[in-house]
Amino acid sequence: MARQTLAQKVANAIARQIADSVFKAGDKLPSLREYMRLHRLSKNTVITAYEHLAAQGLVEGRHGSGFFVCDVVPSIGLEDEDSEPYTRALDTIWMMRQQFVREPGHSHLGEGFPPVEWLMDMRLDKFHRQVVRGGVTTLFRYGTRLGNPALRHRLIQKLADYAIAVSPRQVVTTLGANHGMDLIIRRYVAPRDVVLVEDPGYYPLFGKLQLQGARMLGVPRQADGPDLDALERILKRHKPKLFFMQSIGQNPTGSDLSPAKAHRLLKIAEAHDLLIVENDAMADFKPSSAVKLSALDQLNCTLYLGSFSKSISAALRVGFIAGSKQRIEELADLKMLLHNSGAEYSERTIEVILGEGHFLRHLARLQNRLREATQRGLEILDGLGAEVFCRPEQSLYLWARFPGIEDTNELTRHCLTKGVMLAPGSIFAVNRNVPVPWTRLNVAYLDDPAFRESLKT
Repeated sequence: MARQTLAQKVANAIARQIADSVFKAGDKLPSLREYMRLHRLSKNTVITAYEHLAAQGLVEGRHGSGFFVCDVVPSIGLEDEDSEPYTRALDTIWMMRQQFVREPGHSHLGEGFPPVEWLMDMRLDKFHRQVVRGGVTTLFRYGTRLGNPALRHRLIQKLADYAIAVSPRQVVTTLGANHGMDLIIRRYVAPRDVVLVEDPGYYPLFGKLQLQGARMLGVPRQADGPDLDALERILKRHKPKLFFMQSIGQNPTGSDLSPAKAHRLLKIAEAHDLLIVENDAMADFKPSSAVKLSALDQLNCTLYLGSFSKSISAALRVGFIAGSKQRIEELADLKMLLHNSGAEYSERTIEVILGEGHFLRHLARLQNRLREATQRGLEILDGLGAEVFCRPEQSLYLWARFPGIEDTNELTRHCLTKGVMLAPGSIFAVNRNVPVPWTRLNVAYLDDPAFRESLKT
């Protein structure tokens, strides 16, 4: 099979969007300048891609106006988008498998978690006696519908530190943040519903939405948060009711939402009856004063999703959702139907940990380590001549592109031969057929001679 040019790949990506009715008959395609800016492509590449589409009869150019989708769109030779949801989710499933593989001797720049040594002062065996003293007989039963009451009391205190005021019936525990997303999707998303996500964004979420049969539309992520102009255009055209996003330490870009953009975003959400799911899995890696939509909104048109997988232990599988009483009641009922309850032993372990002053000292050390690793990572990338999407003071992830690299899938394959695992930008893209020159890098592993050497070759 002949190797596709970059322009052909872009054309195929747009053709797929036309096939999926993201662009409908009569719709105007983004201007050349806008498409260049959003995807950081050259003008010649975009022009050639649009000409490919015109040659296929998919779009037509109108002098002085731009390119428009043809009223009668011919059959497009793409895979059947009406295939089973599981089939559409297989790409994400495969990628998640690769992310969880740990090969001895490999560098794990693409890993999504901090190093184990950063978490070792939270050794779980130290807390077992206290957990058991809290009532050993209840450890043989299912937990409560909303979650362990003592843990929820701790979570209320934790949320208060973020200026989010909740009552006990506004919090439900989950089996981690991903379980929380599952519950929200089950409750609020029906097959063929349009759901908004960030682009680039959290790729396991993409797989969950595909499995539900939803239609994802990407809102471009900028260095200070979502592109709100693009968001408003999508809301007016498609009228979605749900938007998944991360305010701080966004995965994969490491970017933080600005206060000004946060306020405007909430006004847009209120005007369009949009429910925002704020996934704050990186909360413990940032100061408690960091911007949170749910604090500004007080859970009126937001659901707040938290987790301890990255800051304490992924093995415990404990997270939580905070929201209005009605929403939490519905999600708790769904949780009971699907799982009976949460993990009582794990929830009591987290409750014990949160009740100790040692945990606050752990977070202080964790954030100091992260701050140092971030600054060191930025220095290394500068030395390699990389372009960095944003320059946070502390973030587990940096989003970068390297000179001469237009498709990080090729870079990833090359680095794997050198024992270096990357997370290529394409896995974080809503449309995976567009070449992505960016890659997500874990700052904890950036200071690695094997990585620098692999780039040289």
